[in-house]
Amino acid sequence: MKTKGIAIDFENSIAPWIGRTSKIVDYYLQEAMQRHGLDLSKEQMIVLKKLHEHDDLNQNELALLTYRDKSSLARLLSKMEQKNYIFRRQNGEDKRINDVFLTEQGKSTYQKTRPVIKEIIDMMEQNISQEEKQHIIKILKKVQQNFITETALL
Repeated sequence: MKTKGIAIDFENSIAPWIGRTSKIVDYYLQEAMQRHGLDLSKEQMIVLKKLHEHDDLNQNELALLTYRDKSSLARLLSKMEQKNYIFRRQNGEDKRINDVFLTEQGKSTYQKTRPVIKEIIDMMEQNISQEEKQHIIKILKKVQQNFITETALL
């Protein structure tokens, strides 16, 4: 069946290349985590990183910082609590809000991810010059800004 409409040269747009690259990075990151004996998803690692940087975040702040909706973050945090990486405590000023903290095991696990992340970054940036890296970052920031600007207009 022939479709009518706008012609799209999808393979020559940046969208599939960003998507494929993201999936490849996710795959290799997960493989590296398992190889190093870490029971941790990429999403959980991001939460550990954010809490390592700011160990006084509430769930709403964490949802914004990790680009997750509140319900999916709540499910993720529940899994992390079961693994003893984090704990939640009701906020003293507003009982509707939960503050999130790293446990000692969460802190230790985060530290163990550092060499794994370094390994993935080194693999990813192999044969890419510093100038090329800065150019890629600049372009990706423009792509992100395009979405932020478009969303603000809605």
